[in-house]
Amino acid sequence: MIAIFVSYNQAFNDEIVELLEQFGQRGFTRWDEVMGRGCESGEPHYGNHAWPAMNQAVLTMVDDSIADGVLEALHEKDLAYPDLGLRAFSWRIDKHI
Repeated sequence: MIAIFVSYNQAFNDEIVELLEQFGQRGFTRWDEVMGRGCESGEPHYGNHAWPAMNQAVLTMVDDSIADGVLEALHEKDLAYPDLGLRAFSWRIDKHI
């Protein structure tokens, strides 16, 4: 099992859920109104008058067989809309209940 954490501009919200569903991934946890700033480029997302954009985040646990495909699809979405900002990270889950 692989955990995938995705932080993204709120404009992507419906698209991220739809992307997971395309891979048959039903379960996820989402956080709304996540603030942050990219380490390389892009504008801060602070939800204030100077930087009004906000991020959202999703954590999902996927089967090993679809992890690479999900990450590839997320990367393609980031490349298609580089100004919005999308980052994804994965790690192996050894145990769960």
